[in-house]
Amino acid sequence: MEKAIRHRRSIRSFEARQVSDEMVETILEAGRWAPSGLNNQPWRFAVIRDARLREELSGLTTYSAIIKSAALVIAVFYDTEAGYNRTKDIQAIGACIENMLLQICNLGLGGVWLGEILRSSDEVKKLTGAPDAYEFMAAIALGYPAGAASTDPGRKPLSELVFFRR
Repeated sequence: MEKAIRHRRSIRSFEARQVSDEMVETILEAGRWAPSGLNNQPWRFAVIRDARLREELSGLTTYSAIIKSAALVIAVFYDTEAGYNRTKDIQAIGACIENMLLQICNLGLGGVWLGEILRSSDEVKKLTGAPDAYEFMAAIALGYPAGAASTDPGRKPLSELVFFRR
């Protein structure tokens, strides 16, 4: 697991290869097993494989080339009717997305968490046919990486991130 955590990178360019249904199910299962308050599991997913739909989706973000080159996109939603505490529920959805990104890496695929597309939330909901109670949270573009992943981006030392009250 530590290898996936340290080696996962945001992949923004993909080969023209399909990702199997079994791999997609494995990725969604990883998301499904994320922790959530009261085990309410407030996440919902729309899997977008169709090239025409991805083309339409790509027009809703400045990162259109990423979506166009991806084998598929997973749109992640918050089911507000399943929620009980918005802050905790959104944190849980973040954990769900991270689980999926780690599984994508573990499967030898690449993926990227797209957030800028949130400015087009209403259009994404309409395009995916999401129910009114679903709030769009993020899109994950994924596929087989085109080229090598970027090198280690580095991290701040823990001494800059941690404080103690003694």
